[in-house]
Amino acid sequence: MAQAFCLRDAHRNTSRIMKRMSFCGLLAALLTGLLPTAAYSSNTATAGNAAATPAVTASAAAATIRPATQADALPTGREVLATVEKANRYFMDKYQDVTAQSFVRNRYRPSHIWTRGVYYEGLMELYRICPRDQYYDYAYRWADFHEWSFRNGSTTRNADDQCAGQTYLELYSQARQPEMMRHTKACMDMLVNTPQTGDWTWIDAIQMAMPVLGQLGTLTGDARYYEKAWQMYSTTRNEIGKSPANPDCGLWNPKDGLWWRDADFCPPYTEPNGEDCYWSRGNGWVFVALCRYMDRTPATESHRNQYLADFKAMAKAILACQREDGFWNCSLHDPDHFGGKETTGTALFVSGFAWGVRQGWLDAKTYMPAIVKGWQALTEAVHPDNGFLGYVQGTGKEPKDSQPTGYDIEPDFEDFALGCFLLAGTEVYKLCR
Repeated sequence: MAQAFCLRDAHRNTSRIMKRMSFCGLLAALLTGLLPTAAYSSNTATAGNAAATPAVTASAAAATIRPATQADALPTGREVLATVEKANRYFMDKYQDVTAQSFVRNRYRPSHIWTRGVYYEGLMELYRICPRDQYYDYAYRWADFHEWSFRNGSTTRNADDQCAGQTYLELYSQARQPEMMRHTKACMDMLVNTPQTGDWTWIDAIQMAMPVLGQLGTLTGDARYYEKAWQMYSTTRNEIGKSPANPDCGLWNPKDGLWWRDADFCPPYTEPNGEDCYWSRGNGWVFVALCRYMDRTPATESHRNQYLADFKAMAKAILACQREDGFWNCSLHDPDHFGGKETTGTALFVSGFAWGVRQGWLDAKTYMPAIVKGWQALTEAVHPDNGFLGYVQGTGKEPKDSQPTGYDIEPDFEDFALGCFLLAGTEVYKLCR
């Protein structure tokens, strides 16, 4: 199993440290000032890291969020993976029957709704870095039980239903059995072959469905899926939510670099402090959706520059909202409106930051301290005895929903929260190669 080595003893000489550390450890050492800033350059990158990670130079040695200390070093890859697997083990042990419906608020729901779909997104990312048969089997049994289809069938236009398609296509890429993608392709073909572009009326939908179109475009070589993704994304971005009070943009506010969750939260709606309402997890959904879509589509995809510009603008705005303890509040611009530790938005932001740094799109010296603080916060939310994940805001659409959160409080649905956590942990692990 691959593992990274981070700085253990500041008094060891530089040559001994550099022999033991990967990119993650070297970057952490540069940030903490424990290695000379010229000690790491593109000449010292390993062959396995050279293509994926930009060179760290002397200019990348200083953190900008706060002065760097030894606490800025990420844990080792082994430690990150152990935390991720502990949290996942709690879930798989508790929910061993992948076919069982959930019963929440006096209502049964099937096990392939969006909440479970997000969990399996995270599980498949875990399988990519740690391919245990039990992870693949757990996902395969779930998909096979549901006949590789959606709640409400192949004619559904609801992005929440379509979320499961991300895992179906991930499994298809492993086994290449046509039945595994038939329903997902039929549903996405319906989107491509019909003129409607306004289905994503809430920003969560971008995460639930947009990566599916990206995956299909790449699997089939058919660029029409990419174009439909852009048409639907740009409609949500630029048109949905327009009104006399908000005449110049849709749900994306370019002035603040953040998204209103749906039209109900566009101006003149404000938070109690008079600021715009930017829900943490909602913005996290879009942030990670952009990562997952760009990760699954070629660099030549015709709208990539706009996606990347939006991603970078979001990253800058999100960075400014991080709490000193590493978490983000549920309300990004009103810290007193149900402010406090919250895991899901934090996990999505950490995942996006880590992906962006790893791809070279985000500046390491600016974002690594935020990743370190965020991952430390997420690690502290995992119960050391059994892996239960705390501080989760359950389902909802704004800061006040599913409150309060707490270290020992179980949310209405645990699955999607763990999915967010797995997305964060696996991306942080990749930084520690």
